[in-house]
Amino acid sequence: MIEAAYTDIGGTLSYVEQSGTGRPVLCLHTAGQSGVQWRHTTAALAALGYRVVVPDLPGHGRSEPAPGGPVTDLGDYAAWCETLIGALGLRRPFVVGCSIGGKIALDLAVRMGERLAGVVAMAAEAGPGHIGLAGLRRELEDVAAPSRADRTHLGTLAVVGRKVTAERAGLIATMHRREDPAVSTSDLLGWGTHDVRAGLARVRCPVHVVAGADDLWLDLAAVRATAAAVPGARCTILDGIGHYPMEELEDFAATLHGWLSGLGGTR
Repeated sequence: MIEAAYTDIGGTLSYVEQSGTGRPVLCLHTAGQSGVQWRHTTAALAALGYRVVVPDLPGHGRSEPAPGGPVTDLGDYAAWCETLIGALGLRRPFVVGCSIGGKIALDLAVRMGERLAGVVAMAAEAGPGHIGLAGLRRELEDVAAPSRADRTHLGTLAVVGRKVTAERAGLIATMHRREDPAVSTSDLLGWGTHDVRAGLARVRCPVHVVAGADDLWLDLAAVRATAAAVPGARCTILDGIGHYPMEELEDFAATLHGWLSGLGGTR
């Protein structure tokens, strides 16, 4: 059973879903999206013995906007997540994130690794993501263009892996069309500027970096370099998978359970 509640976190009335009992797992979504990306994972992961916590970041999904409006610094989201962990009383949680969620997970590993059981950072690298910042800043001036939804739909299809069926890829892209353009564009500015490479050597929790081999958003060499810079970190490249492993992989909960079990063994 999913328990949903609104909680004031860092000045934002925030929507958070929780399922199950056991070791907490904080699951973070991608740019412009919401916790709905974990809809096929939550129940199965809870059944495996975890307390699954899925928030909508400020300004996303059913959460109200951040006090200062759309966020362009992913470090602000990391600070918000740290506050959330404290507010919910999550003791030594795992943190799992994808895309900007993966970057936020790496940020949390640097900030509070000694208080985490481990981190799985998917579709992310520790340095700035590869994206045209000038174009994004211009886009913020015209985010209401009617073609934006179509660009989101087609852009999602472009970064889904080749092993994903056309039907499943179409569903993922259709769900992604729901994003707020101002929020998603601001998220991508954060993607292109966020950099925690200087802190990786002092991370004090197990880390597993995961990337899809078909992910056009990533430089796989930078992903591998991120893992190499974290003491004891693992790196997995998923053949035929793109930017959204939790939505693309069948039975992702079982795969994630294996990764989390591996993190617990390396502690």
